[in-house]
Amino acid sequence: MEAPETVITVCMGSSCFSRGNNVNTEIIDRFLRDHDLTCRVELRGCLCSGRCKDAPVIEIDSEVFRGVQPGMLADLLTHKLLGDQ
Repeated sequence: MEAPETVITVCMGSSCFSRGNNVNTEIIDRFLRDHDLTCRVELRGCLCSGRCKDAPVIEIDSEVFRGVQPGMLADLLTHKLLGDQ
């Protein structure tokens, strides 16, 4: 099996989870399926990224995004994964 081109890590610690990553995970998963990216992008969770004050936190290829709200995810994922197509 080939390594994924991109890795998205969603913090699932209590602060990030309760501030939106519970919903963000579903949105990311749906975006990956809708754009046929499930083979290229690995979606994983972590227990705590240690950035609780910046919650919710998501990393895309180790680039940290803080305060990620559901309404901004589509634009962020389009930019990072599709190159603003």
